[in-house]
Amino acid sequence: MKRLGNLRDVFKTVKHKKPTQIFCPRCGSPTLQLSSSLDYWLTPQKYLCKECGYMGPVFMELEKEEKEK
Repeated sequence: MKRLGNLRDVFKTVKHKKPTQIFCPRCGSPTLQLSSSLDYWLTPQKYLCKECGYMGPVFMELEKEEKEK
């Protein structure tokens, strides 16, 4: 049952994860958008960068570091 407890912890962190800003892996621009209205719902997500024209499933994500208690 120890393993099940760890799985619950993982789901708790995923469920409560705050949205983060995403950036283009090619140029670093924050102007990424889903390439189609079906992305992330019916088809795998694919992002389009308005700045450099990059199109693909890979993106960079900026997460704030939590301060130590």
